[in-house]
Amino acid sequence: MKRILLFVVTNLAVMLVLGIAASVLGVNRFLTANGLNLGMLLAFAALMGFGGAIISLLMSKPVAKWSTGAQIINNSTDPTHRWIVSTVERFAQKAGIGMPDVALYEGEPNAFATGAFKNSALVAVSTGLLQTMNRQEVEAVIGHEVAHVANGDMVTMTLIQGVMNTFVVFLSRVIGYFVDKVVLRNQNDGPGIGYYVTTIVLDIVLGVLAAVIVAWFSRQREYRADKGAADLMGDKRPMINALARLGGMDPGQLPQSVATMGINARPSGLMALFSSHPPIEDRIRALQSAQ
Repeated sequence: MKRILLFVVTNLAVMLVLGIAASVLGVNRFLTANGLNLGMLLAFAALMGFGGAIISLLMSKPVAKWSTGAQIINNSTDPTHRWIVSTVERFAQKAGIGMPDVALYEGEPNAFATGAFKNSALVAVSTGLLQTMNRQEVEAVIGHEVAHVANGDMVTMTLIQGVMNTFVVFLSRVIGYFVDKVVLRNQNDGPGIGYYVTTIVLDIVLGVLAAVIVAWFSRQREYRADKGAADLMGDKRPMINALARLGGMDPGQLPQSVATMGINARPSGLMALFSSHPPIEDRIRALQSAQ
């Protein structure tokens, strides 16, 4: 319930901010008596497309901590906590990034990384991960998350999402205007029902296609992070072992804001097209064949 409430509240807040920004900038007035102002529409689409993605990225650390209940352990004196922090520190130095915040949260075996900037990221592991894996496997998972940060995956996925969102908003309204004025021959100055219906339908259809494209990019950076973990450890066997062990576990559910940066997910059937993670078997094969 807490995660659902946070998801609803943050999305409403983002839409409110973007709505106000569009009104202040005047980019929401792309429908004129003379027709569709494509320049203004593109500005509106870019604001809506990139604005929400960027705001979500900037809010990712506090939202992730609040939604998972993750506790920062950088200054903890607990021996296990100190080992986790020192592992993250060692990998961060090797990857050439600033020391992330390190957190622990209650949950099924999983881990995630988030944050808008490489040098101020968050790496979190679950209690379930510590309870079900040996130390070498946990280190491999931590290396995977540090590799996500070092590769700039959070920013990359935000930019890809922004581009896709922009195209969805722009194309749905251009096509909606064409259907309304050319196909349905609406002669009124303002848009008719054809515009609104077509725009709503295309927002959904194009949004689904955009989600498939974004998911494909997300799966590619999972392979890269697996390889990054092997490079950080100097041996790919611990990451292969960690993946094999994860393959037989329920990864639990991460909040949507950090799910794409988790270590594990379980795609199947048609839904695999929308999964942020490839099947574990594919990841193991890719890592085994990596040089």
